[in-house]
Amino acid sequence: MEDFATLLKGSAESHGHLCPGQVVGVRMAILGCRLLGLDDPKAPDQIKKIIIYVEIDRCATDAIAYVTGVKLGRRSLKFMDYGIMAATFVNLETGKAYRVVSTEESRDLCISYAPEVMEKVQQQLEAYKRMPDSVLFRVQEVRVPIGEYDLPGPTRHKAICARCGQVVRDQREVIVEDVPVCQPCARGAYFSPVREITLPDMNWSPSSRGIQYMEESVSDPAGYRRVEWIR
Repeated sequence: MEDFATLLKGSAESHGHLCPGQVVGVRMAILGCRLLGLDDPKAPDQIKKIIIYVEIDRCATDAIAYVTGVKLGRRSLKFMDYGIMAATFVNLETGKAYRVVSTEESRDLCISYAPEVMEKVQQQLEAYKRMPDSVLFRVQEVRVPIGEYDLPGPTRHKAICARCGQVVRDQREVIVEDVPVCQPCARGAYFSPVREITLPDMNWSPSSRGIQYMEESVSDPAGYRRVEWIR
């Protein structure tokens, strides 16, 4: 694995800026990999051994993904929306798992580790570089049962929603009255309302010439808004 300074620089560039969360995330990833016995998690012989559960959608998560190479699309990065600055590192080969939690007291100790820095964010950034792991983190050895349908690899199961016809992969369907139903149909979705639209020409592909359209809002007699696309 590259040294801390190199990883922090690369992570900040990938993320878009350098911040205290980047420092915490890079250090959390380094510690997590060390606990699992992985010295180069992006290497071909190690990348398939690791799954990481992150518990917050903040800057540290991008840093963890950068350092370890885990990705949502590879199913090696799992998001648990807990709002906690923590991540659990799982070695699929050994079954070992460690949850690393950023301590709240570390924020209060920033002034002790970087007393010469007056500005709050810069003080945190510098202090988090200097703190030992034992101050910055708590480590818990945990068990993480990972089911067959949560593992990386090809789709192992498909179901068709009995209400909308959408294909649902990896056993994410809900059984309602003995038939499979997708979660938006069964429990409601994060989006509403559903309004299907059709572009005048949907035959575009990356190899075709692009056509630009503008959206024109039209009110119909019933008071609903519909969309027409004009070239």
